Amino acid sequence: MELLSAENVVAVATALAGIAASAVMVWYERRVPRRKRIGYRVQMDNPIGDDVASGRANVRMGIFDEAPGMHQATLVLLRIENDGSQGIGHDDYTSRELHGLTAVFTNRSIRGVSVTQPPGTDHLMSHFTPHAGFGYDPGGNTLRIPRVPLNRGEHFKVLVLLSGGDVGCDIRLIGGIRDGEVHPNRSATPDDKPPLFSRAARLITIMLTVSVLTLSTMVVVRDDSPPPLGCEQGTLTITGSTAFAPVVRDLAKEYEKDCEGSTISVEARGSSAGVGELAALEGESRSERAAMIAFHDGPSKRADGTLTHLPMALSVFALVVNDALKLPGGLTLADVRRIYSGDITHWDQLDPRLPHWRIVLVSRDADSGTRQVFQDQVLDGTWEGVPSTSLDCDIRTDRSAPVRCELDSTEDVLEKVAEIRGAIGYSELNLATAQRNITRVPLDGATASVAAVEEATPYPYFGVEYAYTHGDPPGGSLAGSFLDYIRNSGESLIRAHDHVPCSTPEGERLCRESA
Repeated sequence: MELLSAENVVAVATALAGIAASAVMVWYERRVPRRKRIGYRVQMDNPIGDDVASGRANVRMGIFDEAPGMHQATLVLLRIENDGSQGIGHDDYTSRELHGLTAVFTNRSIRGVSVTQPPGTDHLMSHFTPHAGFGYDPGGNTLRIPRVPLNRGEHFKVLVLLSGGDVGCDIRLIGGIRDGEVHPNRSATPDDKPPLFSRAARLITIMLTVSVLTLSTMVVVRDDSPPPLGCEQGTLTITGSTAFAPVVRDLAKEYEKDCEGSTISVEARGSSAGVGELAALEGESRSERAAMIAFHDGPSKRADGTLTHLPMALSVFALVVNDALKLPGGLTLADVRRIYSGDITHWDQLDPRLPHWRIVLVSRDADSGTRQVFQDQVLDGTWEGVPSTSLDCDIRTDRSAPVRCELDSTEDVLEKVAEIRGAIGYSELNLATAQRNITRVPLDGATASVAAVEEATPYPYFGVEYAYTHGDPPGGSLAGSFLDYIRNSGESLIRAHDHVPCSTPEGERLCRESA
C-alpha cells in the first residue's frame, strides 16, 4: 500500500484530530473551572387570565378572578443558578447599583413576586430584602435581584405574577460577574439538575469518541490482503465486440479494484472494427501495440499473421422477435434461411396462423462478429441475401421489398426489435435476456441457454470469444496481466453473464471443439 494513499491520509488526519481534541480538553478543563457563571432558565410561563385573545381560556377562582387587571395575567417561574465551577460572592457582581441582577419581562407588568430556595439553603433568604436592593416598581416590568452569594451548584427560584401581556414574551436576566458571565440555559423541568459537563466538554468528548470509532472501523474493514500476483500498472484499451463488452467492463472494474495504478478503458465498436484498429498499430512502438486488446465474436477473417488470438469464453447467441409476434415452437434453421434470403416477406407466408405483418430484418453491420457467427452457424455460411433498405428499419419505405437495416451495436438491435412488430434480429444471450418487449426464438426445438451448449443439445447458435493481441503480450505488460486475470479469476463473472469460460476443463473442451 502506498504511503500517501487516501486510506493512510484519512487515518493520520483522524488520529491528529483525536490528539488535538485531547489537548483542547485538557486546556479547557484546566482553564474553564476558574470561570464563574450564573445561568438562568424559564421553567414555567403559563396564563392564568382568560386570555381569550390568545385562544387559551381557563377557569379562575378567588383573587385571580376578583383582582382588577387579572384578565390577562401570567405566572413565570425563573430559576437562577450557579452552574460554573466556583462559588460566587457578594463582591463578584459588577453592577454599580445596590442590587446585582435585573430580570426584565418584556411587554408585561409585575404584580407580585415570591422567592423559594431548595432545602438546606435557608441562608439565601436573608438576602431578599429591600435594603439589599430586592424589589420592583409598581406597574413596571423590571425585577431587581440582590447580590446573592451562591456556592457551586446552588440556585433559587423566583415566582412572578404578571399582567398585561402574553406567555412567550421575552424574559432576560441582565447583569455581570467578575471573571465570568450571566447566560441563559436550556429550558428544563423544575426538578432537572444542571448538566454535569459543560457543552464544550461534551462536544470534545463526542469528537474523541468519533475519532476512535473511525480509526477502529478503518482497522476492521480495511483490506490488507496483498494484490493478486501479476498485477501491473499502466493504461490499456479494450476494443471490439459489443456483445462481449458488458463482461469486459465488469472484469476491468474488478481488475482496477484489485490492482492499484491500472486504468482499463472499454471502447466497443464491433468485432471486425476492433481487430482492424488493432492491426493498424503495426507501425507503432511495441509499447503502443501492447496497450490494446481486441475481442472478436468467433475467429476474425481480418486478422493477419501479426495478430495472435486466445480463446476466452464460449458465447451463446439468440434469435429474437418483437413480443407481439407469437411463434409457437420457434423456427427451424430452414425457416430462418428462407426469411433471411428474402423468399418470405410476411409472417403469414411462413404459417397461415401468423399475422400478415411484414418481416423486418434488424441486422448488425459488417463489422459485427455476432453477425459473422450468425451467418456461419445459422445461415450455413451464406450471406444475408436481403440488401439493406433502411438506416432505421422504417417500414414506410418500398412496401414491395423486404425491410432490412444494419445497426452499430447489439443494444441498438434489441431496442429496434422491441419497437417494431414483426421485427426479428439476433443478439448475445445475456443482453437479450435483459431486454424488455422481445422474445427469444427456439431454433430446431432448442432454446438458447448455456445449459443447451454444455449438454450438447442441437442448439446451433454459439461461438468462441477470442482476445486478439499484437503477438504474445510482453512480460510485465498490463495486457498480459489482464488476460491472465480473466482466465484465472474471471470464471464466476463470465458465467454470471451467461458465457462459458474457456479456462475450465469443460469450457476448454467446448471452446476447442467450437473453434
